[in-house]
Amino acid sequence: MKKVLLNISVLLLLVSFAALDLNGQIRTPASSPGSELKQTVGLTDITIEYSRPGVKGREVFAEDGLVPFGKPWRLGANAATKFSFSEDVKVAGTDMKAGDYAVLATPGKGEWKFMFYPYESGNWGSYLEKDPAATVTVKSQTWETNVETMTFHIGNIKPASADITLFWEKTVVTLPLEVHTDKQVMASIEGVMNGPSQNDYYAAATYYHDSGKDLGQALKWIEKATAGDNPMFWQVRRKALILADLGKAKEAIEAAQMSMKLAEKAGNEEYVKMNKKSIEEWSAKK
Repeated sequence: MKKVLLNISVLLLLVSFAALDLNGQIRTPASSPGSELKQTVGLTDITIEYSRPGVKGREVFAEDGLVPFGKPWRLGANAATKFSFSEDVKVAGTDMKAGDYAVLATPGKGEWKFMFYPYESGNWGSYLEKDPAATVTVKSQTWETNVETMTFHIGNIKPASADITLFWEKTVVTLPLEVHTDKQVMASIEGVMNGPSQNDYYAAATYYHDSGKDLGQALKWIEKATAGDNPMFWQVRRKALILADLGKAKEAIEAAQMSMKLAEKAGNEEYVKMNKKSIEEWSAKK
């Protein structure tokens, strides 16, 4: 009995120490805290995720500095800096597709080179042996004011442009950014002014048909969706089903025959079979 009690006491003591270990973890500030900068320029969202090292009395950008001239750098601390663009952009005059990029930089005494890689992970060393999707070179400037903590800033914002600027120590580097606002706005205007698309009419007709709503209205919409020289076989199939439910067997069969022909051309055997079966059923009811 004493042995059992002793084992229980030891177990309780171990549990107590484990609880103290879990609850007693000490939290300390990160030496290079992470940061996320978000800014909309025109209709394009820009996000920069990076860690912010401090000068801490060190010489940063120099031949033998913390960040040596002529050597690739992760553009921050801890991990590769990540740039994200919601739309296609131009950075320093170079076209770049929408997406996420790991950005490395090679500082120089008078100019910097920035390398943009399709983002895979924060492991910046993994990009060194890869070819960047884009590379841009820009001039650097020197300030009299010392900036202790590395800082990205998006400023000089206009409807179609902005500046992405890096400040650290007494160095300032700016990446001019252009966005395609006019192209985006014109596409939006044309879409609205032209009214609903064929897909919009198809979606509305499908919803009305599946929900048992006004089939007459569903037919009007599906006729607009299938108007023109190149209707889709699935859209014409929906028209056939609506016509059949309206009791218009002859027109339903004609639409099913058209859908079947389009499906055969597209190589879609499933729709060919569905239309054949419907034609047989509706022909028997005539």
